[in-house]
Amino acid sequence: MSLADELGTLRSAGYTRDFAARPDGLRCSTCGHTHDPVAAKVDRVVRFEGASDPDDEAILLALTCTACRAHGVLIAPYGPASSGPEAAVIAHLGDARP
Repeated sequence: MSLADELGTLRSAGYTRDFAARPDGLRCSTCGHTHDPVAAKVDRVVRFEGASDPDDEAILLALTCTACRAHGVLIAPYGPASSGPEAAVIAHLGDARP
């Protein structure tokens, strides 16, 4: 399944909001809070790997905001293309996997 397919499936399942990796944590677009990533509820993790290019790696996380209970997604580059804030948030979210 492609990233677009997985995203469509999650959107249909109610993960309609977006999260963003920030230097100070994970930001929820619904309530505007920035959280410690460890506090987020990780409902699903899907990794995508490029067939021939490591820069094509991505990760899709289905999350629930601990403050407002909104369901949303975080899409980020994974591996060498990941930025400092994205890499830190993803590492902490990995500690909170279901």
